[in-house]
Amino acid sequence: MCRWAAYLGEEVFLEDIVSAPCHSLIAQSHCAQEAKSPTNGDGFGLAWYGGRTEPGLYRDILPAWSDPNLKSLCRQIRAGLFLAHVRASTGGATSRANCHPFVSGRWSFMHNGQIGGFDRIRRALEAALPDALYDQIEGTTDSELFFFLMIDQGLDTDPQGALERATKRVLEAAHRASVDPVLKLTAAFSNGETVHAVRYSTDGHAPTLYTAAFHGGRCIVSEPFDREGAAWQAIPSASFVTMTKAGIVIRPFMQTAEELTAAE
Repeated sequence: MCRWAAYLGEEVFLEDIVSAPCHSLIAQSHCAQEAKSPTNGDGFGLAWYGGRTEPGLYRDILPAWSDPNLKSLCRQIRAGLFLAHVRASTGGATSRANCHPFVSGRWSFMHNGQIGGFDRIRRALEAALPDALYDQIEGTTDSELFFFLMIDQGLDTDPQGALERATKRVLEAAHRASVDPVLKLTAAFSNGETVHAVRYSTDGHAPTLYTAAFHGGRCIVSEPFDREGAAWQAIPSASFVTMTKAGIVIRPFMQTAEELTAAE
């Protein structure tokens, strides 16, 4: 499972989250404490929002702990909204195109989890996308495809609804293919103004998610990076999070298996 962190608030240097804390994202890349594997060495990525509508993007296949360029960039770049991710692959080659975050227009997306039986339902899910969206896919991961399913389901105007409809589409495809519909979905995504996040799993064991006030803003993270300096709040399973500069709202997300697996 991967580790990630999202920040929204006053401008800070990316290193304040990515590399400086005692249990920073880089530290979690080789010593995660709340994941099945402590090592997340299959690449990393950053998406940050500055003076343009579309985010800046930096991704590479090196482990986050071994790339001096990452540390240098994080010491120099300031942003009021950014997403950062270290990858532990659950499928898909270790390539730059498969590293998170993924970007389309103003949207960025990163994911910790997996779509069970993805190899058996991938073709059906891809076929449901219009050509204009399918042509934007660069990699082979379930995460990137799920992101484009969200866009197809109305992400621009209805983030939570798009996420729920994409989730239902995946589980209906699994049902039609007689695949056990296992989906682990702890993800964050942003349009440059708002950060949304979700913590959900069909088996009731969703990957962890926390939030806390931090440096004039707020973080949402896979696991805390400074347990002594911030009051971390665990996000309940089956939750959808919306974070703006005005505050954070946590709502229920697709709570019953029956809602998700019922085919039309």
